[in-house]
Amino acid sequence: MGQQHEMLGLLEALLTTMEHGIIPATEAGVAAGNKIFGAALIRKSDLSLVLVETNNETENPLWHGEVHTLKRFYEMAGRERPDSRDLIFLSTHEPCSMCLSAITWAGFDNFYYFFSHEDSRDNFSIPHDLKILKEVFTLEPGGYNKANAFWKGQSITDLITGLPEPDRGRLEQRAEAISRKYAELSAAYQDGKANNAIPLN
Repeated sequence: MGQQHEMLGLLEALLTTMEHGIIPATEAGVAAGNKIFGAALIRKSDLSLVLVETNNETENPLWHGEVHTLKRFYEMAGRERPDSRDLIFLSTHEPCSMCLSAITWAGFDNFYYFFSHEDSRDNFSIPHDLKILKEVFTLEPGGYNKANAFWKGQSITDLITGLPEPDRGRLEQRAEAISRKYAELSAAYQDGKANNAIPLN
């Protein structure tokens, strides 16, 4: 029961961070011509928010949501910056190969994601993650090792599915609302992407 309660608290914090932190930042990012990917860092100890960021590829094509978050994280003064091992890494979308490597090099032992690589390709018309995995690393979708010596990557929607009722239904409703919001943001990005200079848009 304690582990289940802990998981429920974590999922609540992840969804709240998306709803009130990442989505508002992403709305501004999309309005500036950036993609819909965002990320946040949360303390393991009390689930408090440390940092939230979003994609900034119009400034630099390497500033994916996750990498831009890490850039901002390492711009924090050393005394103010928590140890990465004490943090939860939240990514709105399953990290691409570059972001997986960045999370690893930065010393995180975990990440949680809301949308899958397949969602990025099929629902958001951004196929580059899977194309790069296939062309460069010869990996099929999901072919990388999600539990390894460096970190464990977990799907938020899969974790919600594993909850008992009534918590599962309540969190599924929140997840559906988040998905609808991202569909709107995706449509806005797709409508305006011809005007930006992102190499892989």
